[in-house]
Amino acid sequence: MCPGWTKPWRRSLLRLRGAKVVRAVLWLLALFGIAVGSALFAAGNPGTVTFFWPPYRVDLSLNLVLLGLLALFVVLHLALGALDAFAGIPGQARRWRLQQKERLVQSSLVDALVHLVAGRFVRARKAAEYALAMHTRADAKDELPGRSLRIQAILHLLAAESAHAVQDHSLRDTHFHQATELLNIPEVSGTQEGFYMRAARWALDDHDAPAAAQWLERLPQGAARRTVALRLRFRVARMQGENAVALETVRLLVKHRAISLSNGASISQALALELLHAGQDTGQILTTWDFLDEEERTLPDVALGMAKHWLAKGGDAEQSRQWLLPVWERMVQDTKALSPLQRMRLVRVLETGLLAQYEAPEVKWVSRIEAAQRAQARDPLLQYLCAVMCVRLSLWGKAQHLLRQCIATSPDPQIKGDAQRILVSLEQQKG
Repeated sequence: MCPGWTKPWRRSLLRLRGAKVVRAVLWLLALFGIAVGSALFAAGNPGTVTFFWPPYRVDLSLNLVLLGLLALFVVLHLALGALDAFAGIPGQARRWRLQQKERLVQSSLVDALVHLVAGRFVRARKAAEYALAMHTRADAKDELPGRSLRIQAILHLLAAESAHAVQDHSLRDTHFHQATELLNIPEVSGTQEGFYMRAARWALDDHDAPAAAQWLERLPQGAARRTVALRLRFRVARMQGENAVALETVRLLVKHRAISLSNGASISQALALELLHAGQDTGQILTTWDFLDEEERTLPDVALGMAKHWLAKGGDAEQSRQWLLPVWERMVQDTKALSPLQRMRLVRVLETGLLAQYEAPEVKWVSRIEAAQRAQARDPLLQYLCAVMCVRLSLWGKAQHLLRQCIATSPDPQIKGDAQRILVSLEQQKG
């Protein structure tokens, strides 16, 4: 140990010892002073106390009277203490029985938890039922009824959980009903949140989504936003097909860091696509798009699915290209930002929008596609897309040149076949 640290420690220890020594010396001096004062008072005290009991007279020394009073006080004090201890024997016996009962209940409660965690559900149920039997004994009642009732409710819950694990639904419902009856008592009402969450999970395990939703609705607002409750609500929403509620729940789970960002993004993407595909017309699709947040809209698969479904329902191609602009910019800035399948889908959706509209595409998009094709001149997908745009703008010569390059370099048979079909159609139009 460093000497710099030992010196202050030794100094504090010496100071503590010095204080104790000084205190002992002071007490000893005080006792000596009291003894000397008492001796001087008793030695030089000529007073007497006279008791008259006709026809008798008794003269006693004042010192003797004082000693007698002191002895009488001590005897009375000891007698009263003995009587109090004798009168408290029944209470001590009751407290001893209560201690024994609490020890048995706690031991059985720990055994039930250990067996439940270890997967020995029958033993866990028996331990919980034994603890209930010991807890409800009439020969030892708890002085705090609220604490006793809470323990009883928890034991019923453990027994119900063990019965649920072995698919004994009748016994589970019996114990849970007895526990919920105790929840109406004010001293036990603070534990109702855990009971409601457990009942919701049991209902989900039984594939009863409406019952699980009813249990979750009973939770207060603060408890409903906890991670466990959000996970249960997500399962209920997925089981009932409520994708909007499930998407909001996933957002809260990501916010609370209950799931990782990558997993949350993949789940949000799947839910958003299901919501988009559920739209039957352009109005429903726009409503669903407005429901999504900014991060969900920029997901490539979500934007691509949205644009494709929008065009399939007769939506405006300009609007679809506006939704695809973040995905297009990501692909142009980094060629590896999108997977080959996503690049193919982007080109196909843009092709559908170019061929579906009656008016020419916007000048900005024409310049964007041409700039991307010039920057990546050997990319067959961009060659094909630029050729389709040139066909739409009646630029036959440039379209034929790009189509021939695409046919020569494209490894995808579908793109190559479509390019050949368009090229043949152009040659037929030229005669």
